Amino acid sequence: MMPLQVNFQKTALVLIDLQKGIVATSNGQDVVEKAVPLVRLFREKGGFIAFVNVDFHDGQDRLMPATDQPVQAVQPPQGWAEFVPELGVRPDDYVVTKRQWGAFFGTDLDLQLRRRGIDTIVLCGIATNIGVESTAREAFQFGYHQIFITDAMKTFSKEEHEASCNYIFPRIGKVRSAEQFLAEAGGAE
Repeated sequence: MMPLQVNFQKTALVLIDLQKGIVATSNGQDVVEKAVPLVRLFREKGGFIAFVNVDFHDGQDRLMPATDQPVQAVQPPQGWAEFVPELGVRPDDYVVTKRQWGAFFGTDLDLQLRRRGIDTIVLCGIATNIGVESTAREAFQFGYHQIFITDAMKTFSKEEHEASCNYIFPRIGKVRSAEQFLAEAGGAE
C-alpha cells in the first residue's frame, strides 16, 4: 500500500448522511465518532468539507421505483435531516441536500469541487453500500481520486459493508481506516 500524499488544498472531505434521523435509526454513533477527528483535521488544514444530507421537500421528490424490496414512504420526524451536533456544522459550511442515494446527481457538488480545484475526495458516512457507494461510483465517473475511510462507514449488515469495502472501493480508490488516514495525512501540507 502506497502512503497517502494528501494536498488539503485539492482534497475535500465528503460526509454522507450523518444526520440525526439516519444516525439514530442505524445505530451509527460509532461512525460519527470516527468522522469528528476527520472534520477537525480538515478544518485545521484548510481543507474543503461537504456535509451531505438527504431530505425531501414534500415527499413527491422521493424516488419510488417498482422494486422487489419496496420502501414504504413515511413522513420523517421533525429534525430528521439535521446534522448530528458532534460534527459542528457551521452556518458558513457547504451543505449538499440530495434527494436520492448519490451526492452528485441533481446537486452542485461537482461544480463546487471543480471551482475550488479539488481533485480528491475522502468519503465516509451511512450507508456504506447505498449513499457512500453511490457517491463513490459517481465520483469515479467524474474522474476524482478517492480515499475511503471504511471504519467511518456503516450499513445494514457486515456482509453488505464488506462487499463495498473489499470489492468496490479498492477498484476506484484507496481504502484506509480513520486511524491510518489521520496518521498518514495529519502531517501533510
